[in-house]
Amino acid sequence: MLEGKRVAVVVPAFDEERLLAGTIRGIPEIVDRIYVVDDASRDGTTAQAEAVGDPRVELIRHERNSGVGGAIATGYRRALEEEIDVVCVMAADNQMDPGELQSLVEPVARGEVEYAKANRLVSGEAWNVIPRTRYLGNAVLSLMTKIASGYWHVADSQAGYTALSSSALQRLDLDRLYPRYGFPNDMLVHLNVQNARVRDVPSRPIYDVGEQSGIRLRSVVPRISWLLFKAFWWRMGQKYVIRDFHPLVFFYSFGVLMLAVGFVLGLLELVLRIAGNAITPASIVLVAVLLIAGLQMTLFAMWFDMEANKDLR
Repeated sequence: MLEGKRVAVVVPAFDEERLLAGTIRGIPEIVDRIYVVDDASRDGTTAQAEAVGDPRVELIRHERNSGVGGAIATGYRRALEEEIDVVCVMAADNQMDPGELQSLVEPVARGEVEYAKANRLVSGEAWNVIPRTRYLGNAVLSLMTKIASGYWHVADSQAGYTALSSSALQRLDLDRLYPRYGFPNDMLVHLNVQNARVRDVPSRPIYDVGEQSGIRLRSVVPRISWLLFKAFWWRMGQKYVIRDFHPLVFFYSFGVLMLAVGFVLGLLELVLRIAGNAITPASIVLVAVLLIAGLQMTLFAMWFDMEANKDLR
């Protein structure tokens, strides 16, 4: 318990028999409940969770693998049933410093924000610790998540070390959240629609503690990019059309449309030129106007979005 609020930690685990016990033992005393969600592991994950002997631990086992997001959602549902005030998420691979948990919980317990998340990039140490491909992939997805979610002040979108208030959790539709690796990205989009206040908390990046990552950037980045593209337009419709109309929807829609048409026409003109056909000055001007106007409208839309969300921190 912290600040008079009950605290729980959800630990999604899939084939984590080597590191799960150490993760559980490191969880500090401020935590009242620990929900270990065994996502249909094929090893001794369940046995390791039981062997720790911590009375705070409740083991929940999935018969079928539902993905890390699905496992977290299961823990969230259990926290709602037990009326927990602050629900945190820690990975089972011991890559999240338990000493930082209190700094995540405090702003949520005090009511300053509804969602606090770790940011491993803020200190610059991550550049030397995180593998280069992972770091660059994270940077790309973080930028795309800023645009998709509207939380322009938030970085390190792939960090899963988080704390969530019960009030924000109650407003979320857990069945709609993406069940796999893009869960934290999708979570931010849904929180923004609810106008939840979100804060980054500096975190120390931890690698090479024996973890084994199954993430393949060549497949993960395109998949999450498509998820964010769809989530972006869903947020536009939910937040700026259905709930509170805002003209930035027109700026985004026309801006993206003009950029797409300008790009296609420009590519067509280039192909025709390579094939030896003459290109009229008017067609060149048309392509330039479409690209410049489309870019300007898109940037204006981003600025409007920043202004609309500047207080959600």
